[in-house]
Amino acid sequence: MISIRFHGRGGQGIVTSADILAVAAELEGKYAQAMPSFGPERTLAPVTSFCRIDTKPIVVYQQIYHPDVVVVLDSTLLDSVDVLSGLKKNGDVIINSKPSEFKCAEGKVHFVDAYPIAMRVIGKPFVNTVILGALAKITGVVSIESLKEAIMRRFPDERGKLNADAAQACYDSC
Repeated sequence: MISIRFHGRGGQGIVTSADILAVAAELEGKYAQAMPSFGPERTLAPVTSFCRIDTKPIVVYQQIYHPDVVVVLDSTLLDSVDVLSGLKKNGDVIINSKPSEFKCAEGKVHFVDAYPIAMRVIGKPFVNTVILGALAKITGVVSIESLKEAIMRRFPDERGKLNADAAQACYDSC
């Protein structure tokens, strides 16, 4: 089983990201679950969501305390949230940011500057689907084709095509 924890801010679409990733896995015949962690969050407050993917039924349904992968949509969270908490040894950390000095003793850090891709392809600063393209490339947990299909199912209009194209552009740039 692969466990992925998403960190972002309210309104950035991290719950949508986990949902889209789960659908992409299901399109490949895998078992998946996605869940948010809600409290008194509000727009721009730190928010977490989770996704598990496996080739056999998933019987646990709780937050992910020891993720294989951590995805950070907003790098300003690195100063206020322990995004690395519980990360498994040799896990992947994918941060929406230009390369910086951020280090991770247990895992591999991947900096993905998703914002310019979002602005160029979507025309808006929506990086949640863009960063999923990087996740697919870096981890191989789902194919880019399944991911794009899941995005199109979530947004069955021009937004879906733009977001799928942005995910592909990020995938190609990693």
